[in-house]
Amino acid sequence: MNADTSITARVSNITKNTLDSISKETQRSRSFHIQKALELYINDYADFQVSLDRLNNPTDINISADELINRLNA
Repeated sequence: MNADTSITARVSNITKNTLDSISKETQRSRSFHIQKALELYINDYADFQVSLDRLNNPTDINISADELINRLNA
């Protein structure tokens, strides 16, 4: 079972005020929005890292966007 844990972070006043506005507008807590934002960031980072790994792999074949379109339209 995954237990929730607390973390602390410093943010600018602008970020805090924006987060407060979003929280009020959506009637969700700051914690909810911070958790969702971190989840999205982590998932995007993982996808980005996989893409970089593939791009930098000398055995992987890289094709241009035009070539991809040509192959998809074939």
